[in-house]
Amino acid sequence: MFSFAQISIPVLAGTNWNLYQYYSSYGEVSTVLIGLAIILFTGFLVTRLTKLLKLPNVTAYIVAGILLGPWVLGAVQPDIISHMSFISDVALSFIAFGVGRYFSIATLKATGKKVFLITILESVFAGILVTLVIGFCFPDKGWSFALLLGAIATATAPASTMMTIRQYQAKGEFVNILLEVVSLDDAVCLICYTLAITVINSTQGGGSANTLTDIIMPIVWNIVFIAVGLIFGWVHSKLMSPKRSTDNRLILTLAMLLTIDGACAIVGISPLMACMVFGATYINIKKDQVLYTQMDAFAPPIMCIFFVMSGMNMDFGEFAIVGTIGVIYFIVRIVGKYAGAWAGCRIYREEPKVRNYLGLALIPQAGVAIGLAVLGKRMLPAEIGDEFYAIIICSSVLYEMIGPGLAKLALVKSGAISAESLKNPLQNPPEGPKEVIPEHVQGEDLPPVSEAPSCGGKKK
Repeated sequence: MFSFAQISIPVLAGTNWNLYQYYSSYGEVSTVLIGLAIILFTGFLVTRLTKLLKLPNVTAYIVAGILLGPWVLGAVQPDIISHMSFISDVALSFIAFGVGRYFSIATLKATGKKVFLITILESVFAGILVTLVIGFCFPDKGWSFALLLGAIATATAPASTMMTIRQYQAKGEFVNILLEVVSLDDAVCLICYTLAITVINSTQGGGSANTLTDIIMPIVWNIVFIAVGLIFGWVHSKLMSPKRSTDNRLILTLAMLLTIDGACAIVGISPLMACMVFGATYINIKKDQVLYTQMDAFAPPIMCIFFVMSGMNMDFGEFAIVGTIGVIYFIVRIVGKYAGAWAGCRIYREEPKVRNYLGLALIPQAGVAIGLAVLGKRMLPAEIGDEFYAIIICSSVLYEMIGPGLAKLALVKSGAISAESLKNPLQNPPEGPKEVIPEHVQGEDLPPVSEAPSCGGKKK
């Protein structure tokens, strides 16, 4: 019987040119440096194409990685890819630290219960629905597989939605709620993902003699490192004196994050929660948004390398069996996001134009989801880890492709876009302040959506 896999894999493998062989013979140092240069140059060049298609940079980086990877050009030596896995930990610690700023007590008070409840419902309902559907429909994959997919399903990538808001000058209650929801969404995702990893670690112990220890220790270590995040946040607030230069502020912050990463790696837990608590503690003690702005400016090359390498790690050999699970995940997450947002709006008796369309603007998924997929791949057995990774990468690209269209539909139907703006959208929006949302730390350019002053500002 004919199978797509029988033809697709050999054809793809036939395009493997292994271009790295033309420069890898000149020594290890030159091989690594040229490989990194190729990654950065290609990531930049592909963003020039995706910009024309109104797609976010993270999509460009993934496509660049696929082109450079072993299935197509083979432009970077495989050893470089395998020995740079630590980049994912560094990139995710940056993301988690940045997300911590949204746990400012002042911000949470201003946001109010309504937005908090809507965010919890649209995130958690999507996660629970994906977990249950995948778990019951594909029991052979195991509940660890389903649980991690569900945890990642909670994330939302707002960049494509923000582009649409800016282009059509959308405003009103719908836009205000949307902006507040997406600013908290990735924080909820990181919490859910950390809890999922803790559960998986607790249930994968080997041997009855160690069962109690295997169950308790991951929970204990997560609690310990939450305390570490609190302590680091307090210490960091003392180190960041007004006289401290920008260079030293970045050096100390990176040193703190790498210390947390390394310590968490020693005990075998995710650093996400500790880094997020670190960021949240610092912002509440110091009230210093400037540091986060400085970190945002420092992070792009690291994020570019991280997402390009994510594309390189794609295993097209898994595509033949990903199909059904990938389609179900893609659809069920959309249903969960929409239903959760609708329920939250219904509880607070939001107008139908907000209630019926908010979920459509929460569909895109990219940066955080892809980063967490890298960690999830490590948690799962090798035979299904690649499949899990491929599902998240492929669905993220598809979500980013349909995201702008769904966002525009939601904004039009909710009345957030005026008839005049719909007829005459901004073609080249002027530069202005950027809305501070976690996703722009992950390699996506966020256009400004308001005239409010930036949270950052210049250091005096």
